[in-house]
Amino acid sequence: MSKLKEWIDSMVAGAPFGRHLGMKCVTLEEGRAVFEMPFADHNVTVGEMVHGGAIAALVDATATAAFWHTEKLPENPRGSTIGFTINYLNAAMAAALVCEAEVIRRGGSIHVADVWVRDDKGEPIARATVTYKLSAGRK
Repeated sequence: MSKLKEWIDSMVAGAPFGRHLGMKCVTLEEGRAVFEMPFADHNVTVGEMVHGGAIAALVDATATAAFWHTEKLPENPRGSTIGFTINYLNAAMAAALVCEAEVIRRGGSIHVADVWVRDDKGEPIARATVTYKLSAGRK
C-alpha cells in the first residue's frame, strides 16, 4: 500500500492542478482519505472567499484518493469521476480547508463516496457525493 500512497501523493495531490491549489494528502486508509488545502490568494473568487471551483477540485481529488486506496484494486486499474453533486454550506473566508472522503459503496466498478469539507475551525463548508468508475484497464 505504500506504493499506492506514493502514487496518490504524486498523481492526485501532486498533479499540476493539485500542486497549484496547494493540496496535500494527510491521511490515507482503506476507502478513506483526508486532504488539506491552504488558503492562498490564487484560490479566491472575491476578497478572501475561497473559490467554489477550488473547493470542488479538492473534493474530487480527495474522493479519488479514497476510491483508489483499496486492497481490491483491479488489474491495470483505470478510473474516472462520473458523477458529482456538491452543496456549499458556508463561505470559506481566508481559511485553510480540510476535506474528508469516505467510500460508502463499492460496486463492481462503480463506487460512491460521501465527502465533507470543513474550514480550519471545523465549520462545515461543503458536502458532496462523488460517483467514480474504477475498473480493470486493457492489457
